[in-house]
Amino acid sequence: MRKSWWKILAVVLLIYTFTAGFLIKVPDLGNLKETIRNLFFHVPMWFGQIILLTVSLIYSIKYLRCPNLKHDIYAAAFAKTGIFMGILGLLTGAIWATYTWGEPWSNDPKQVGVAIALLIYFAYLVLRNSMPDIDRRAKVAAVYNIFAYFIYLPLIMILPRLVESLHPGGKGVQGNPGLNGADLDATMRLVFWPAVIGWTLLGVWISTVSIRITLLRDKNLIHE
Repeated sequence: MRKSWWKILAVVLLIYTFTAGFLIKVPDLGNLKETIRNLFFHVPMWFGQIILLTVSLIYSIKYLRCPNLKHDIYAAAFAKTGIFMGILGLLTGAIWATYTWGEPWSNDPKQVGVAIALLIYFAYLVLRNSMPDIDRRAKVAAVYNIFAYFIYLPLIMILPRLVESLHPGGKGVQGNPGLNGADLDATMRLVFWPAVIGWTLLGVWISTVSIRITLLRDKNLIHE
């Protein structure tokens, strides 16, 4: 029980997110209307993805400093879960865009940047699977992961803010009229931040399960 408290917390927070997220009263912000409830799902998934990919980056750096295959396994597991969170974020964003922009995909800079970022990380998985030599795969994947991370951040957080965009936070926003930190009332914050923690813990949980499976499968190849 002591070791599983954070898993219980993840379940509780996600149940709370799904329940309160659909029941609380939300502010009326132009064409967002009730779709603003997607804020408790779409945005926290991206928060979770960034955290998971950051953890993956840390383990890749640790591998290059100390070539322990466990570090590579951890880096790969957190990267895979981060990609999964990114896909969920992209899908929930497409659903949101359908109701607020009129179509799921409009080649908005934010959407394009996210798609490119995910393709870069898909290439990371392809690269890993293309190398049978475990040590060489771990080293090359670690280097690629570091470069991928520092390409990924500008693509989803910086470049979309410098060009015309429908997405909130973009230059010359013409789509959603608001939806920034100032638009979250006290009630929404009581759901939003627990949602961020809940989705992130779920991602960590999935990653740890993946790590355990890999360690059991490759236990004869892992050197302490």
